[in-house]
Amino acid sequence: MDELTERQKLILTLVVRDYIETAQPVGSRRILERFNLDISSATVRNEMMALSEAGLLRQPHSSAGRIPTEDGYRYFVTHFVYQTDLPEPTRHTITHQFYQARQDVEQWMHLAVSILANHSHAASLITAPHAERASYKHLELISTQGRQVLMVLVLVGGEVLQQILTLAEPASQEQLSSAADRLNQICIGRTAEEILKSPTQMNNLEQDILTLLLGDMTSGDQRASGQMYLDGLTNVLSEPEFVESTDARRTLRRFEERSLLQDLLARTTGSGAVGIVQVLIGGEGEFEELKQCSVVLARYGIPGIATGALGVFGPMRMSYARNIPTVRFMADLLSGLVSETMLGDEPR
Repeated sequence: MDELTERQKLILTLVVRDYIETAQPVGSRRILERFNLDISSATVRNEMMALSEAGLLRQPHSSAGRIPTEDGYRYFVTHFVYQTDLPEPTRHTITHQFYQARQDVEQWMHLAVSILANHSHAASLITAPHAERASYKHLELISTQGRQVLMVLVLVGGEVLQQILTLAEPASQEQLSSAADRLNQICIGRTAEEILKSPTQMNNLEQDILTLLLGDMTSGDQRASGQMYLDGLTNVLSEPEFVESTDARRTLRRFEERSLLQDLLARTTGSGAVGIVQVLIGGEGEFEELKQCSVVLARYGIPGIATGALGVFGPMRMSYARNIPTVRFMADLLSGLVSETMLGDEPR
């Protein structure tokens, strides 16, 4: 497949682009009329037949034109669009949108997933930056009712863990605030392991709270990713492949349940380099639920400290030329924000 002629590469590119835009099989006449090629219809037909024999195009019906196969999309992505960049005005606009949210991780997530959905015209996902080893940043204890207390634990990187605790004995808000202040002094910047290795004299309330928050931090270490955000599912539901296919709509329901997303993120971006875009076309033989879909994913953040993942998903007929550079740019942008927030680096 690497030995295509220049004319075959051109025709494959035109078929893929036209099919992405129209969702209709592409015939030789359509190619000639739309793109004004200075060759005969018979030549185009012959080249399309050769591309079909190479496994890059297929004919859904005997009387129809051609559509790209999974290998056809993969060739198109690898040879023609993978290294493309977003236009400078688009990069500037997106960067400006993040300026006001520079120190607020929660705002980053909502803004990033919305921008991805809008620019890709597909569905988007992002996970909050998740520390490979949770480090303590700040604790708040809020009295609610009787012996119940709301514990809000903020980790380095901005991840927030909340839970309702039931104490052995009632405690006033003053006592809870004092305990939180004491723990904030002792634990700041430390992992659960480091806290356990540095025993400190504490009263019963402080010790009880410490035991519970260490459990939360340990659980956080075991999670593959931080909180997940989704947007743009309606973009995908309006595509012909999803309107007409029960299987495709079932895939979307799996995405909403998030179990598929968690598995996908863990297996495709868990050990990948930050900023490297991965494109899964038709599930790549690993994900049966994605056989009619494509997914564009990348990790962002600081390896060894905190990373997250972001991407877009939709029909195999998605706009790779738009989505790949968008995901790459957003990953680089968010990596810069994580670095600036956690390490105090200058913004990129």
